[in-house]
Amino acid sequence: MLKPIGVIRSPIASPDQAPRQGSESGISGKLVVDEQYRDALLGLEKGRRIVIVYWMHLADRDIQQVHPRHDLALPLRGVFSLRSPQRPNPLSVSTVEITGIEGTVIDVVGLDAVDGTPLLDIKGVMKYGLILNWGIGRLRN
Repeated sequence: MLKPIGVIRSPIASPDQAPRQGSESGISGKLVVDEQYRDALLGLEKGRRIVIVYWMHLADRDIQQVHPRHDLALPLRGVFSLRSPQRPNPLSVSTVEITGIEGTVIDVVGLDAVDGTPLLDIKGVMKYGLILNWGIGRLRN
């Protein structure tokens, strides 16, 4: 059973307002992590890129086919071949950049999540098989 570690705070009020990809947005917001996970934030710092895993709680879980990017000129495709939020288990992952941290609140840029979205996990960005926040010489992306 998945248990949220916090919540995403974002200026995006509804799925219709969300960019198709967070990497295509300059949207800033906050990852509000529950106090019980404070110690797990050790090593995160401004300028680092992280992967966030979240539950798209407003998604329609019964839809199995969609037009990519809502473009009706494109043929229908199964949701397992796309990053559509409409899917049986609406998990999503996005890479965001940390712009600040205060306590258990992480300021980030590059969001595509609706305000109030449950945050499930935070992971260091992987490159060449190494977590960028660690390693010899503290590799950076």
